[in-house]
Amino acid sequence: MNNGTKGFSLIEVLVSLVILVIGLIGIFNLHIVSKRSSFESFQQTQASYYVNDIINRMKLNRSQLINYNGTYSGGLPLPGTSCDVAAGGPAVVCTNVETRLWDLYQWEQLFGGASEQLSGRDVGGLDTPTACIRTQANGQVLVVMTWRGIRALSDGTANAAGDNAAFIKGCGSSSDRRRVYSINTVII
Repeated sequence: MNNGTKGFSLIEVLVSLVILVIGLIGIFNLHIVSKRSSFESFQQTQASYYVNDIINRMKLNRSQLINYNGTYSGGLPLPGTSCDVAAGGPAVVCTNVETRLWDLYQWEQLFGGASEQLSGRDVGGLDTPTACIRTQANGQVLVVMTWRGIRALSDGTANAAGDNAAFIKGCGSSSDRRRVYSINTVII
C-alpha cells in the first residue's frame, strides 16, 4: 500500500497564518506611527506659517510694533472695524490701531482653526495653541507659538537657552507634549 499524502497539514497552515498575522500587525503599527509623525510635521509647518504671518503683519504696521506684545490663545473679541480689503469690495480705511486689533484678532482665529469647522467646532488650526509676542523699541521681535503634540516626548522648551529662554518657557502650559516654534527677528 502506498501511504504518501499530498498537500498541507493543519499544523503547517496554522503556522503560516501566525507568521502572516505577525507581519500584518507590524505593518499596521508602522502605518500608525507614520500617520502620527506626519501629523506632528504638519502641525509644525502650520506653526511656522502662523509665526511668519504675524511678523509680516507687524512689518506692515511698524508704528504699532510695541503694542503687539502679549500672550494670545483665542480670547480676543471681534474688533469694531473690519480691516479686510476684498477685491471689488468697498474701500475700508483703518487707523494703525484698528489695523493692529484686526491683525491680532484674525491671527488668533487662524491659529485657533476658525477657518475650518466640523460640526460647529474649529478644527483647522493647532491643538490648544498659545502664542506669545515680545517686541522692543529697537525693532527686535520674538514670536513664540506653542501647541500640544500627539505623543508625550518632552517639553519643547526643555532645551531653550540664552536671553530668550525664560520668555519661551513661559509661553503656554508646561507639559511633556508641548511643542514650540519661535522666531527671533528684527523689524526695521
